[in-house]
Amino acid sequence: MQAFQTGMSKPAGPVVRAIAPNHFVNTTALLIALCLGVASHAQASDNGPLDLSMAVQAALARSQSLSAQDAAARSAREAAVAAGQRPDPVLRFSLNSLPIEGDNRFSTSAEPMTSKAVSLMQTFPAEGKRQARSQRFEREAGVALATRALRAANLRRDTAIAWFERQAQEQRVSLLRAQLNENRLQLQAAEAATRSALPAGANSPSVDWLNARDAVAQAQQALLGAEAGLVNARQALARWTGESPDRPLGDAPALTPLALSATGFAPHLQQHPDLALASARLAAADADAELARQDRQPDWSGELMFSHRRPRFDNMVSLAVSVPLQWDRAQRQDRVLAARLARVDELQAEREERAREALTETERWLAAWRAGLEQMALIDSERLPWARQRVDLAQAAYRGGNARLGDVLNARRMALALEMERIELRLSTARLWARLEYLLPDDASRLAAAIDSALNPTETD
Repeated sequence: MQAFQTGMSKPAGPVVRAIAPNHFVNTTALLIALCLGVASHAQASDNGPLDLSMAVQAALARSQSLSAQDAAARSAREAAVAAGQRPDPVLRFSLNSLPIEGDNRFSTSAEPMTSKAVSLMQTFPAEGKRQARSQRFEREAGVALATRALRAANLRRDTAIAWFERQAQEQRVSLLRAQLNENRLQLQAAEAATRSALPAGANSPSVDWLNARDAVAQAQQALLGAEAGLVNARQALARWTGESPDRPLGDAPALTPLALSATGFAPHLQQHPDLALASARLAAADADAELARQDRQPDWSGELMFSHRRPRFDNMVSLAVSVPLQWDRAQRQDRVLAARLARVDELQAEREERAREALTETERWLAAWRAGLEQMALIDSERLPWARQRVDLAQAAYRGGNARLGDVLNARRMALALEMERIELRLSTARLWARLEYLLPDDASRLAAAIDSALNPTETD
């Protein structure tokens, strides 16, 4: 800003001085500062910490799969309206009994039987058949809604798991970097001790120096692998959210509050997305069966025809009614109905089996989640303090000359392994928490009402 003001204050001729006085320079500087402040604030808000709920919402807003199911539901509803209507009438123009031989061949007025006719034909499906056709597409809309709910639940779960996996990988990298710094300091101490213990000019490494150097190399190797895993974890989360892979994460949610933990999963079984989809598919199959049952009744058609003949002959009107003859209903229509009913039985059995599987699976997740919380509590309250105390004792003994550097490094390896074990345990518990937390839809009652509306539509004019 100083450079800008300096540049404006230089003499630039009378015209420049006339349009750029000091108060104009100050106002321009103020506007630029305000714009820069607004831009920096917007950038800071865009690059703020990404917490779990924000990541899940971003993934839902970004998903094209959910939009596809919304479009599928709209398509089925539109088709349902069309399917409930009568077929379009058929308008026909005809030239009847035209002679093609003799003296009057191709004459439209010489023969009394020749006539020009116009007719209107309409098919009249039964009311129950039209309702069955419409309901079939309404059930398809219910399937689309249930599929959307299932995909949304899977999307929330996968995004949450990706968020936790990135957080765990960042914790591994941070832990390994701290361990590498400690090992480097220990290596420097070992080098200093080795130089002080050797005669002048000697250059023979000690066992402590070799152990410290190997510990540094091991930490470097582990850190390289962890950093590569962190890059992959960031890309995996960005795939769901569309956010920058470098955007920092917010605070992790507590893994304890779960609505299912108090009552178990049995009372919520019917809200399971897999079972909701299975129920929607079963309803669609039942609608197919009802349509096959209605198809056993043929559609009648009526036709009204007006025949115009030359003025000396009378005009005529014809009325015709037609109906398909189902000669072999037992082997055709009844077979189709039997196939549709068998499909209903198949889906019913599959749904019952999936209900048992979902109940057992979810109860197993709940038990594993509770066990993970208890194990983390044990590590935090007992094992981690003991491991840190072991490291402190080993370092004190090493400084007092009562232990070797290898004992200190071994104690640190054990403490690092325990820290890594806790990270893995928390990640596995977080995966279970995500499966349970995002198992049911956000608004199960609203979703159930929407699916029920699709499965049981009300009659409209």
